[in-house]
Amino acid sequence: MSNWLGGQTDELVGVVGKALLMYGTALLGLRVTNRRTLAQWTAMDFAAAVAIGAVVGRTAIASGQSYLVGAVALITLLAAHAVVARGRRVRWIAKTVDHPVRVLLHDGVLLRDQLRHCDLTDDDVLAKLRERGVRDLGELRYVLYETKGELTIVREEGPGTPDGALVRIGLARAADVPRRDRAR
Repeated sequence: MSNWLGGQTDELVGVVGKALLMYGTALLGLRVTNRRTLAQWTAMDFAAAVAIGAVVGRTAIASGQSYLVGAVALITLLAAHAVVARGRRVRWIAKTVDHPVRVLLHDGVLLRDQLRHCDLTDDDVLAKLRERGVRDLGELRYVLYETKGELTIVREEGPGTPDGALVRIGLARAADVPRRDRAR
């Protein structure tokens, strides 16, 4: 068998060994750190997951890459991710790392400038609303596009009904919300 197709037996054994070691190191590292990386995919979580996958994959198959170098890179990425995740408790760090909450619909009207800003179409939002059982946009007071990419639906309760505290917090932190809506 040609060398480029099958490789040398000792090289293949080395790949298996490094792959198993990197898998174990990644598993242990992800187990020791918080669950964010696997459970709540923000932009920083996605970047960390891609970088971790690249390091694990490269270390496993690159003949010039030692396990130790790959493990140090992996641990560095996990530590950096943990520092940024904890740093998000500081408002300016959170604003730097996370997407802001966006109001996509207000009083039954889609806000197309906000949709464009989020690279969403009417159909993207309408499909998600239908999935959540919304039959008519008029039933909705707000649709918030959350930091993690999920939609929060606030239904219209009735004229003069104040928004709950969680909705007011979301609106206060949302980008580009008209002033009159922040105070509601």
